[in-house]
Amino acid sequence: MAPLPPVEYAVAVERYLAAVGLGDGSRRVYRIALRTWAWALADRPAPTGPERRRAGPPVLPLALLDHPEAADRLRAAVDRRSAETDPRTLNRELSTLRAAVTWWRDQGWIDTDPTDGLRPRPLPDPGHGPAALTPEQLRALFALRVPLREQLLWRLLHESGAPVETVLALDVDDLDLPHRRTHPSAPPLTWQAGTARLLPPHLAGRPSGPLFLTDRRAPATTPAADRCPHTGRARLSYRRAAELFTTHTPTHTLRHLRPRP
Repeated sequence: MAPLPPVEYAVAVERYLAAVGLGDGSRRVYRIALRTWAWALADRPAPTGPERRRAGPPVLPLALLDHPEAADRLRAAVDRRSAETDPRTLNRELSTLRAAVTWWRDQGWIDTDPTDGLRPRPLPDPGHGPAALTPEQLRALFALRVPLREQLLWRLLHESGAPVETVLALDVDDLDLPHRRTHPSAPPLTWQAGTARLLPPHLAGRPSGPLFLTDRRAPATTPAADRCPHTGRARLSYRRAAELFTTHTPTHTLRHLRPRP
């Protein structure tokens, strides 16, 4: 007997992720994106600052996607996020939602497509986007006396050239340390000697759990995938990582760490 259609959006998300055959790392990235859209569908602004790290996504019915106002709510959310999110990240999140909606419609769980009128945001002209840090600026940055976690994150972002969200979604067991790359089940990343040198002391014998952790224990509501089973601490969020970076380099952002073409 076929399973009953899910009532809750969160359950539909998990059914979709289980059906599309993603690796663990990609599944986490997709889940984060789809949870982000839950706030927009509930017509509620996503929490910011420390509250964002403690708050779970709203519980809402999947049928809300068929609501006449769903498209307008998503459009307003895209406008808000475009002011604070890299267009490549926003476009990837839009594509994730659109793919999930298509799959849910194919299952007969919803009837309409509220993403139909949403268009990808234009990408910046490579000549006018945020300039990557110069070699001199990178040397000065990497020479700063900062915690090991920040040293590793900044090095890995620079050496891999990967989006910040992808790097923060990594788990320890995604890493193939001897070959300086991720395993095939995770988003494909490679790194160099600087990252390879910092990884062993950063891991300190942790064989699993999120690669980058907060300083405090995770709240009880934190999903198991975002909590370290050895320390009880939570996965480091993008917002907190960005705050820490700008504390040391107020005129730059984490996206400036991507290597020059």
